[in-house]
Amino acid sequence: MLSKSLEFIVSARTPESGSGGNGAAQVVEDSIALLDAYSQAVIRVADRVSPAVVGIQVTREVPVPGWRNGPPMPEIGGTGSGVIITPDGYILTNSHVVHKARRLEVSLTDGRTVPGEVVGDDPHTDLAVIRIAAPDLKVAELGDSDRLRVGQLVIAIGNPLGFQATVTSGIVSALGRSLRAQSGRVIDNIIQTDAALNPGNSGGPLVDSHGRVVGINTAIIQFAQGICFAIPINTAKWVIGQLIARGRVVRGYIGIAGQERPIPRHLVVEHRLLSDKGVAVMGVERGGPAEQAGLREQDIIVSFDGTSVRRVEDLQRILGEFSVGRTSEMEVLRGYERVRLTIRPSEAPA
Repeated sequence: MLSKSLEFIVSARTPESGSGGNGAAQVVEDSIALLDAYSQAVIRVADRVSPAVVGIQVTREVPVPGWRNGPPMPEIGGTGSGVIITPDGYILTNSHVVHKARRLEVSLTDGRTVPGEVVGDDPHTDLAVIRIAAPDLKVAELGDSDRLRVGQLVIAIGNPLGFQATVTSGIVSALGRSLRAQSGRVIDNIIQTDAALNPGNSGGPLVDSHGRVVGINTAIIQFAQGICFAIPINTAKWVIGQLIARGRVVRGYIGIAGQERPIPRHLVVEHRLLSDKGVAVMGVERGGPAEQAGLREQDIIVSFDGTSVRRVEDLQRILGEFSVGRTSEMEVLRGYERVRLTIRPSEAPA
């Protein structure tokens, strides 16, 4: 494949590019140098980050309907990947890798296998933190996923199908994707990449050409080629802090059922709304923050804390980043009127 590509480049050269074989030879040398630079970038990243990537072996019980007193429930095993983020043994991985794990074993690239424990687990973002007790751990550097650009080189490192410290490379195919977690909640700002992933890569790092972790690999689409997803590391940074401090993520909750609804054009113009859609309130929990704030069924929420609300996912995202107990202003359409309400979200139930 490489020789054919070089033949095409050579044949496409103009006479001004060089004379005879000397020009062709220079093209070949330049092409090889370019490929070598790409290889060197991937090699540097692999050497730097691979020692911080771990394999995770999970044992969990299999729920059996009607199982009562008697022998222990049957168990199944699973595998995944993770990345060490602190010298004292905190490891970032996927929630679906370690959720409801009964036992964890963590394999290091130096051949050690040590027991692990789940520190915290957040199914809504498919992220979890586990911890091991082991000396001389290599730590990965966390980057800034907000600086990613479509087309940028990225490298995925993990343990696909049990093959430890496997490296694949690709590009950022798209940014700002949405992906529904197993909990049903939508995860925003997902990174799409064509770096090859397979079962077992879950929880491993997606890194940039400088060896900085920019995402956590989370999902592949079966039967699709080159469509893989990673959770941005900036989302993970917020989750990591809460999981280490509390063992869970605290989110705001207002106690409503809602759905997206279009807003008539004349109301959009009259009230100078930023969007032609909002979240219609279909139900209000008795005694919840929304009822206490005076929210009613059929109200249409158009903004919360100064941020436009277009979809249910917008409201979920705002509440996910919102401090529980903090008073804020919510704007709703009630019939033809625009109404401002003061609301104080409580902590979302588990």
